[in-house]
This record gives sequence, structure tokens and C-alpha cells, in this order.
Amino acid sequence: MTTVTLGGNPVEVAGNLPQPGAVAPDFSLVAGDLADVTLKTYAGKRKLLNIVPSLDTPTCATSTRRFNEEASKLANTVVLVVSADLPFAAGRFCTVEGLKNVVHLSTMRGREFMKNYGVEITSGPLVGVTARAVVVVDENNKVLHSQLVGEIANEPDYAAALKALG
Repeated sequence: MTTVTLGGNPVEVAGNLPQPGAVAPDFSLVAGDLADVTLKTYAGKRKLLNIVPSLDTPTCATSTRRFNEEASKLANTVVLVVSADLPFAAGRFCTVEGLKNVVHLSTMRGREFMKNYGVEITSGPLVGVTARAVVVVDENNKVLHSQLVGEIANEPDYAAALKALG
């Protein structure tokens, strides 16, 4: 069990965040068209997983916008935004915001992702959604960078995540 904070209050998180050098755990998450997708769906591409509780929060929206902007500059890279949001809500968010360089994936049928990636909130008001994290994976699914953000309301270290792709 790991502890992060939400508004300064401790929140427990289950599982272990994949560490650099490890092979990223496979997953099955739900895409915008309600299809189940896996890590293999993005084989041969570098992957930046922007893991957020919900796109309906200011920090989650900000990180998604920022990685959308940066993704347009990255070759052979897909930015996967993983959250508890239903694909319909996430689709509306991305359409309204004009976000074309990120792919939203929902944990609605892929709840094991949360524990396998060490982001499952198990205490506090956000039980059932993910903590904030970033995991960068190369073309062969080797983890290049990972960060579990210590305070859920804070933004991730964009520079470190993008440097891992550089």
C-alpha cells in the first residue's frame, strides 16, 4: 500500500507503479467506441499513459490538454489518457476541448488496470478511481519513466515524462 494525499489528507493506493526497466503490465481498457483495447493494440509505438481520476477535474483537464499539445511534436508516440470517465463523457470533453492527439481509455471494464499499475485509490472520497500518475513505455513495452504524483491535486512532472520520450 502506498500513500498519497488529496488536499493534504492521506489516501491509500493499492498496487505497485511499474518502475523504469520493468515490462509494462498488459491491460484491457475501454476505448471511445466501447471496444476493449490492450497494450498490444499500440504495439510498435511509444506510449505515454496519463493516468487521471476524472477529466471533470481541473488538474486532470490541464494535464490532458498539455499532453495533447506536446503529443503533436512526438514521433511514433500515442498519449493514452486513462480515467474512470465513461467513453461518452470523455469523448464530449475531447471534442469540446479540440483534443485530437490523445486517446482516452476508460477503466469501466478494466478495473484490474488500477491495481496492476499501482494507482487504485482504496481510501478517502475517491475510492474506485485512479490516483494521478504518468507511465512512459517504449515500443517494446519497457517502462522508461513512471511517476505517482504525491498530491492528487498537483500536476505531473511534464518535463521528466517528455524527456523520457526524447
